Amino acid sequence: MKPMTHPEKDLDGEAARRALDYYLNPTPPHTSIDSMPWRLRDEVSPEQANAHALALLRCAAATAQQTGSHQQGTTREVLFALMHMVNMARAMLEQRQAPQGL
Repeated sequence: MKPMTHPEKDLDGEAARRALDYYLNPTPPHTSIDSMPWRLRDEVSPEQANAHALALLRCAAATAQQTGSHQQGTTREVLFALMHMVNMARAMLEQRQAPQGL
């Protein structure tokens, strides 16, 4: 004897997959660009944070310069543009750290 089926009540495979995905693989929450993935320790002073940021920017500029010097064409130009932007950010931080009035 053949089991009775009710097509109007049977779920198709796609609907079942969507239902399982909804409960078992939820969509990750949308992260805001404003939320920072890390936070400075409370004992880090603004001067220490700026000094560390300057060191990171120096390393990033050196990396872009070294990598760009071994490239050609558009890739070289993009890397040197990146180096220039990093150096501009570094100059802004250095100017901010410089004593005022000089």
